[in-house]
Amino acid sequence: MRKFIFILIWLVSVIIASIYTYENPEVIESIRHNFEKHLPSKVKFEQGPYNVSIGNSFVVEFSQEISFSEKTAFIVHDKNVLNFNENSLKIYFQNGYLLKNSKLEMINLPNTFTTAKNGGVKTIFISNDKEFALISSKKNKCFYSSIVFLDNGKELFKTKCLSTKKIDYNGLGSSNIHYKNKIFFSIGAPEMASHEIAELAQDSNSMYGKILQINKSDLDNIILNGENNLNVKIFTMGHRNPQGLTKIDDSIFSVEHGPKGGDELNKIIKGKNYGWPIVSYGTKYGYDNEEKSYKISHENNKFEEPLFALVPSVGISSVNVCPMILKDYYKKPCLLALSLYGNDLRPGRSIIIYLLNEKMDKVHSVEQIYISDDWESSVVGHRLRHFVTNSKNELYEDEKGSIYVSADKVGIYKLSFVDFRN
Repeated sequence: MRKFIFILIWLVSVIIASIYTYENPEVIESIRHNFEKHLPSKVKFEQGPYNVSIGNSFVVEFSQEISFSEKTAFIVHDKNVLNFNENSLKIYFQNGYLLKNSKLEMINLPNTFTTAKNGGVKTIFISNDKEFALISSKKNKCFYSSIVFLDNGKELFKTKCLSTKKIDYNGLGSSNIHYKNKIFFSIGAPEMASHEIAELAQDSNSMYGKILQINKSDLDNIILNGENNLNVKIFTMGHRNPQGLTKIDDSIFSVEHGPKGGDELNKIIKGKNYGWPIVSYGTKYGYDNEEKSYKISHENNKFEEPLFALVPSVGISSVNVCPMILKDYYKKPCLLALSLYGNDLRPGRSIIIYLLNEKMDKVHSVEQIYISDDWESSVVGHRLRHFVTNSKNELYEDEKGSIYVSADKVGIYKLSFVDFRN
């Protein structure tokens, strides 16, 4: 009888646990990710064979330089060392690890750090050789985003709680740039089929769906005087998922994911509203039962138009200035972007070259060059995530003008632009 009661209690416990985890899948996801974040990524420094991709005016040679099985958050190479090598390289991974001096170590993060719901470390910004991280966080049932000082792991800034389970931190972005005495960074609206989260992009009391600014003097107070609070201001709003930021002279540019199409290149101007989720050149997903799609005209609805929208989308990720060899060839403002998977209509896994007019308010040309190890397959390729840059997110070039990019769960690739058409 006692054995029967024990078995009955066990069965009831299993049923209750199964029902609870079915209705609250984030619990199991959180446990799994919190376990996995303590497992180091395997990193190998090994060169792979050269492959080529044919562009309109040149050839892109590419080869794998480093292999690893994680997603990157930020990659820094000493700008003064023109010979690309592992000892001058820092790779920050989304799972909370840092590769430094060829060794893996855990970043100093608070206990609230989570990789659940596709979260993790989203970007690193560096001021006076001190590192700060934008991360996804969770405390009790509150999911939020925060900025952490990596010297002591303390939270300096955090957003309000997201009050829905439909969260996807892939939508958080993010990137950063240094401009004069400020640092700009982006926080997307990390929604998964959630109107409530998407609408935060139009809420001036929310930091989601915004490009934000920090004064470097405030960071100095944290570094030198032990201040624990960071003043963050909204620079622009109405963004869905800004993945990349860069600048040419005094002009700031951002790329962001659209919904089922409509990936955007935007010129970022203080105080402007870029319209999400009211306007978009993309269309609504199948889960959205509303008959009406998004409004298309940004200008007619008093929003800022994108410089260019890719329809279908390519899963655009990072953006930076073109390397010097492309600047010298085109002799006009030039931006280089990376893309993730894309879709059946427009494959991603590419580099994208934007050529702008001299005022940098129009796009004259867009070229997409597919990067793959197997040209006979439409599905084999790598989701390109980040450029290797200096500490200010400015493109790193080696002594021969080659650049380096990360591919999700694959490694770092070297890209060289050769055989230009006369």
